[in-house]
Amino acid sequence: MTKDWVRWHQDYDNPNSWLAKRLEIVQHNLCRALDDAPYGPDGTRRLISICAGEGRDVLPVLAKHDNGRSARALLVELDPTLSQRARATAADLGLPEVEVATADAGKIDVYLGAGPAHVIIACGVFGNISSEDIQRTIATLPALLAPGGIVIWTRGLLENGDDPSLEVRTCFDEHGFAELSFTSPAGSRNRVGVHQLSIQPAETPPATPGMRMFAFR
Repeated sequence: MTKDWVRWHQDYDNPNSWLAKRLEIVQHNLCRALDDAPYGPDGTRRLISICAGEGRDVLPVLAKHDNGRSARALLVELDPTLSQRARATAADLGLPEVEVATADAGKIDVYLGAGPAHVIIACGVFGNISSEDIQRTIATLPALLAPGGIVIWTRGLLENGDDPSLEVRTCFDEHGFAELSFTSPAGSRNRVGVHQLSIQPAETPPATPGMRMFAFR
């Protein structure tokens, strides 16, 4: 049965929900990333949000942060209702440098024209794809990042209480990233990690047009 992602997003509006609490942590980390990430040659930063939903992780931060309004952002979301909401919010917040693509975020082609990103948001992704796709996605991210680029990601506990975030952290370590922070709030199922690319572009394989990083399941 296909998950109703529009209904799923309603939990953001409940301040006591795990989703609202995760959002607070992600936005805090994005603020720090906008302070710390490198700039591009044109003096701006580029941001990519994978499976962006309504853009709640990103858009309010870009609107309020000193470095946010000048950032060039690509938000990718397959659901047309959610992507249109993100598009409308970006317009309402006065963020003309934000592009929202209604597209399959697992396909590499949607990112190839966005230029190397200084920040990538991968929230709500790793809990909905296979272990093989997690490995493939993390292995591909360096090809989408500028030197020193930052990835903010999330992973929740499994229903049986197991914590698969260790697998994700290990995979980032194996593919040229250094961990900047890892948040595991007491009493919460949320895990939020921040990793920075520590290898040079010459050491990373290029992204190949037509390749797929992951498929939602």
